[in-house]
Amino acid sequence: MREIRGKQHRGEQHRARRTPRAAALDYARRGWPVLPGVGTGLDGRCLCGESDCPAPVVHPGTPELLAATADPSMIQWWWEARPAAPVLLATGGAAPCALSLPLATGRRALTTLDRLGPRTGPVLATPDRLTLLVAPYTLAELGETLCDLLDEQVADAPAAEGGTPGRLPASLRFHGPGGYVTLPPSWTGAGRACWLRAPGPAHRPHRLPAAEQVLRALVAAERLAPGGRSSGRQA
Repeated sequence: MREIRGKQHRGEQHRARRTPRAAALDYARRGWPVLPGVGTGLDGRCLCGESDCPAPVVHPGTPELLAATADPSMIQWWWEARPAAPVLLATGGAAPCALSLPLATGRRALTTLDRLGPRTGPVLATPDRLTLLVAPYTLAELGETLCDLLDEQVADAPAAEGGTPGRLPASLRFHGPGGYVTLPPSWTGAGRACWLRAPGPAHRPHRLPAAEQVLRALVAAERLAPGGRSSGRQA
């Protein structure tokens, strides 16, 4: 038992020591298109220079989001020039998509998801949000799923008097085609992104759950936690 715990501890230390470049190359081996985020200056502020930057530090700049790639030579070149740059995953297409929630809400939802039984894929956390990676989806597929959930919510409303009808959690964001998420071990300006449930090794990755499966589980979780309001956003 001590030996197993020791190996786990050494594994955690190894992951903590990984540089953004090493992490970006590992993600590329999985076929995930990545690019460097804007990052911080010596004063800790976002290098984009915008005083009202909506996503300080961890957003695309130069290169732009469309330049995201799994080409190791390009990734080497980017991070040799900017070794501390955050690692961004361009979501959608053949790459994973994601669903994210405010950190506290997301942790509660994750606990409920585990109790309800649906399988989750990799899960990561930044200082303010929890993100669940899901299988790629198109915007049309997402729209169809949300319409189905809305129809079911309306159908459930009469039976939910005195309780909570099925609905999505407040501040849920969708990271699909044209979106991005920040991957570990990126520095966000307030703290590091980290894996709560890391993806498997590149040669044997975890299977990503369908977005519909996770959304339905989140609706069920919200039903068990009255008081939430649906407010989904695309990022």
